[in-house]
Amino acid sequence: MQIRVLGCSGSIAAQCRTTAFLLDDDILIDAGTGVGDLALDELERIDHILLTHSHLDHVLAVPLLADSVMRRRAHRPPIRVHALPETLATLREHLFNGALWPDFTRLPSAERPVLSLQPLHVGQVIEFAGGRRIEVLPALHTVPAVGYAVLPGAGSSRGAWVYTGDTAPHEPLWQRLAQMQVDTLVIETAFRDDERALAQVSRHLYPQAIGRELRHLAAGVAVYITHIKPGELDTVMTELAALGAAHDLRALAAGQVLALD
Repeated sequence: MQIRVLGCSGSIAAQCRTTAFLLDDDILIDAGTGVGDLALDELERIDHILLTHSHLDHVLAVPLLADSVMRRRAHRPPIRVHALPETLATLREHLFNGALWPDFTRLPSAERPVLSLQPLHVGQVIEFAGGRRIEVLPALHTVPAVGYAVLPGAGSSRGAWVYTGDTAPHEPLWQRLAQMQVDTLVIETAFRDDERALAQVSRHLYPQAIGRELRHLAAGVAVYITHIKPGELDTVMTELAALGAAHDLRALAAGQVLALD
C-alpha cells in the first residue's frame, strides 16, 4: 500500500492544493483541489472516497470528479462516498441539490448513478479489496468530523498511517491512538500562534497546541504537518521547531508518496 499526497494546503494559491490523499490507485481520502492533478484515467480508477467532514476544501472535487468520469464508468458500480450521516446530509442538501450542482447520486439515472453515499460511524473499520482496512477516528471540529487510520496489512510489522482531519484538541482521539501502533501521523496546523484565538473558535490547531497534543504520542512516530495556509509555511514550521518537541516534525508536501508496507 502507498499514500500519494495530492494536496495538503489549508487553501489555494499557485502550487497550493487543498487536502486529498490517494491510497493506492482507487481510494481517495478527502477530495480537495489536489484531485484535479490526476489524469482522467486515474480519476476513472477511483472507487471509494472517504470524507472527513463537509467543508468545501475537503469535498469540492467530489462533484467535479463525478462529472468527469460518469460516461467512462457507465457500466461499473457507483463510486462509494463514505462519510458521517451528517456530512452526507449536507452534501445532499447544499451540493447535490440541482441548484449548486446536479444530483450525481441520481445521474445518469436513479438506477445506475455515478455516486453512492455510504454512512459510517466512529470506531467502524471499513474493509476494502486486497485486505485493506481503514478505521474511522474521532475528531472535533465546527461541523461533525472524523479522522482515518489506514491499518497495516496482514503480516506487516509496521503501524497505522493516521490522518486526523481537521480537529481541535480532542482527548478521545489520543485515547484511541494510545491503543494502536502508529507508524505515521498526519496532523493539521492551520494557524500561527498569534492566531490562536481564531484557531480556537474555528476548532483548528496551532503550534503551541500541537506541542501539547504530541505529548500523548509515543516516541518513534513520523509526524507530518498538513493544512498550513499558503504563505505561512516558514512561520508555522519555525514556531513548531521552537517547541523543542520530542518528535521530528516535517511539513507535508503535495507529490509526496508514503509507503505503508
